[in-house]
Amino acid sequence: MTRPQDKSRATWWQVALIVPLIPFILVVVAIALVCFAVMSVCLHVIIWTWWYLRGRDILFVYSDSPVWHDYVEAGILPELGERAVVLNWSQRKRWRLSVARLAFHHFGGYRQFNPMAVVFRPFRRSEVFRFWRPFRDFKHGRAEALHRMEREFFTSIGIQRHGSSA
Repeated sequence: MTRPQDKSRATWWQVALIVPLIPFILVVVAIALVCFAVMSVCLHVIIWTWWYLRGRDILFVYSDSPVWHDYVEAGILPELGERAVVLNWSQRKRWRLSVARLAFHHFGGYRQFNPMAVVFRPFRRSEVFRFWRPFRDFKHGRAEALHRMEREFFTSIGIQRHGSSA
């Protein structure tokens, strides 16, 4: 009776090919991590000097979604005033290369980035508030998570609110 060859085991030639590549892969990963760290530090320094000195310490991203558009425009953005740099994801085709766009791509990632707020403080780690999941719950009649995230966000930026918006 013949046994089928085990597909999960690597053959000698696969091992011989991969082992010499491991140092190269480690160097590439180390360089990528250093580049990411340098870019992150440079972006923070630019934001601290370009925005913070002008009284702006928040990046807020939202879109024209019927789930949150009116809520955000009526209850969140008026509270932020001139402190926030606001990006509308629905208008991203018109975004030019800017510090706001770079910050969005750096802090937003690829999932649950809309709506999102990033709070910047000099020489401290930036705080990211992802409102996507709380708004999803809000859409299904569960507003607690959204109100909790709003409280945390507004407390973080030093705004005391009584009650919830919209």
